[in-house]
Amino acid sequence: MGSAAIQGRLWGASVTDWLDNEPFCTPVYDAVFDELTLPARSRLLDLGCGAGLAMSMAEERGLIVSGFDASGPMIDVARSRVPGADIRQGDLEALPYDDGTFACVTSFNAVQFAADPVAALGEARRVTTPGGKVAIVTWGEMDKCESRFLLADVAALVSPGASHGQGPFALSEPGKLEAFARDAGLTPISIGDVAAPFTFSSLDEAVRIQASAGPIQRAIEVAGTDATID
Repeated sequence: MGSAAIQGRLWGASVTDWLDNEPFCTPVYDAVFDELTLPARSRLLDLGCGAGLAMSMAEERGLIVSGFDASGPMIDVARSRVPGADIRQGDLEALPYDDGTFACVTSFNAVQFAADPVAALGEARRVTTPGGKVAIVTWGEMDKCESRFLLADVAALVSPGASHGQGPFALSEPGKLEAFARDAGLTPISIGDVAAPFTFSSLDEAVRIQASAGPIQRAIEVAGTDATID
């Protein structure tokens, strides 16, 4: 089983609330696009494109964008944001594109949810032109992310005793993403951290918005809404 069967359902369960979450990642999108310095009209594929905010920002920079995601409801929003873009649905481990199609492939907080991250990274490499760029973003080291406390509680609801280093933090251990990238045939060039503060106007807003994320939706499926939200 690839990524889409489970992740598509989870991330598509509360799209309206997710739209209020997505802007918190804007500093990350800007930092990556600034680092890439791609010429105008370069072809870019965003893996795990979600509701398409990163794609729309890339298009504003003059890039020709395509998107790929597991969630049909997310893709519907992305298509409304970036009309005419080629946006497809499926597994990160089996991309429906020819070799060397894109000058750049980006993936923002998606590869860590793949059933096989190395296969997903290998597919990203395959569809990138020789000499092109692959930019992968994942959560930072666990002890630097305040969200670790929330995610630890959520992980315990899904699988008591399981490590909360799985899921969102699956690639956050120092050196792990780089090692997987090498296993997939990629050559790591640079790595860095970007601050992306999540600021909410109230506790109710924080709960509503964060509950739209896939890991929390999984906890709701397993333990129920009341146990998860409380």
